[in-house]
Amino acid sequence: MNKLAFSRGEKLPSLDSGNMFNTGSNMFFWPIINQAMENGVIKVLREVKMSGIDLTKEFESGFAKWYDVKYAIGHSSGTASLQNAMYAVGLGVGDEMICPNITYWASCVQALTLGASVVFADIDPVTLCINPDDIEHRITSRTKAIMVVHYLGHPADMDRIMAIAKKHNLKVIEDVSHAHGSLYKSKLVGTFGDVAGLSLMSAKSFAIGEAGIFITNDRECYERAILFAHYERQGELTIPELKAEAGIPIGGYKYRMHQMSSVVGIEMLKCFPAQMEEVDKAMNYFWDRLEGSKGIRAHRPAKNSNCTMGGWYCPHGIYHPEELEGLSVKRFCEALQAEGVVICNPGCNAALADHRLFYATDVYGSGKATNFSGKSENFPVADNIQEHTFYIPWFKKFRPNEIDRYVEKFKLVIDNYKELLAGDEAKLKNSGNWALSPKNHKPLPQSREMTRFPAKSGQLATR
Repeated sequence: MNKLAFSRGEKLPSLDSGNMFNTGSNMFFWPIINQAMENGVIKVLREVKMSGIDLTKEFESGFAKWYDVKYAIGHSSGTASLQNAMYAVGLGVGDEMICPNITYWASCVQALTLGASVVFADIDPVTLCINPDDIEHRITSRTKAIMVVHYLGHPADMDRIMAIAKKHNLKVIEDVSHAHGSLYKSKLVGTFGDVAGLSLMSAKSFAIGEAGIFITNDRECYERAILFAHYERQGELTIPELKAEAGIPIGGYKYRMHQMSSVVGIEMLKCFPAQMEEVDKAMNYFWDRLEGSKGIRAHRPAKNSNCTMGGWYCPHGIYHPEELEGLSVKRFCEALQAEGVVICNPGCNAALADHRLFYATDVYGSGKATNFSGKSENFPVADNIQEHTFYIPWFKKFRPNEIDRYVEKFKLVIDNYKELLAGDEAKLKNSGNWALSPKNHKPLPQSREMTRFPAKSGQLATR
């Protein structure tokens, strides 16, 4: 049996070879930039059309056609599109929005700017999306909306979530930033709720630059989004109450997408379906080859469920230490890294409820914590998820021979896991990343004292 380089201090050469700056030969470089994208960006610059909206509208039209929705609005970022989605459904002062505890911060922090508060719900240990079983008991008279995040590309359980929303007359916002092209029962995620926001920044699977897009089938939501942050489009308003407010963006924001991103998006719509299909084929091949391996499970929908992972943004695995005699995921990943699998880190996003912003920070100097809902302690899955998840390579090309090299390294570590048990005391419960970054940014010390930001000094004060 092969011996682990990890236990001998013999680091193998990295498996990630190739020119990182070519236009498609490398297994991991993304996005793939083609000549049409380059030509389009140069044309926008030479014609000084960066701040126009003609190309953005063309991109929006194509995106809306792909998603089979009535309306799409390009935004300067996914964060902006999600804030506008919150405003579009009427989230405002005194309202609460339920959000999964494990997600990127931009799924929910913007609610605070609208005077609303965030209430967290636990996640499902298999899908890593919001757990429908943990939603209803968190609903109060203040609850206005549910934020559904299709986390790491995995579709959330939309049937059950929509049933809960209908029962309690709640709005549903979908954060599809990880799940471009993902299907839930053969229907694109992002088309179930009232509105959806998608990040299109350069690390995402559908990547066009620092940009985002808002989609909806609801005319009022569409017009509210225009009124809030798209002053140059207020001529499209038809609802009398909204037209009466026109003239300036009533939110005080300008969220227009710059047209260098728009023109890349127009070209990306042409090539993404084929690229997504190849990524899906590669990632499923990887997990199929590892199926039945002790200690790890694929983070993907069940076969024959008519659900898919779309572009597989930031793919992860589910880790079961009990099958490897308690071997920590940190030690497991270190062994894989020593074998040359450099794209392998433990954990995922840190639990947002642990951050002081959501229970103790006075952002606007009001004299009380801005997130008025307070901190809940009951998240049995989210509180332990760092010990049960890990990053895996994100294969952009279906090259079985190259993927097999990674598969064999995973099998090697699993077969020799007993060598790794000695001295393994790693515990990751209180770790995780505020962003999906290779670096491990640990949560801040959890003092219960409220902090605020004084208007003049800008320094943290405690009281």
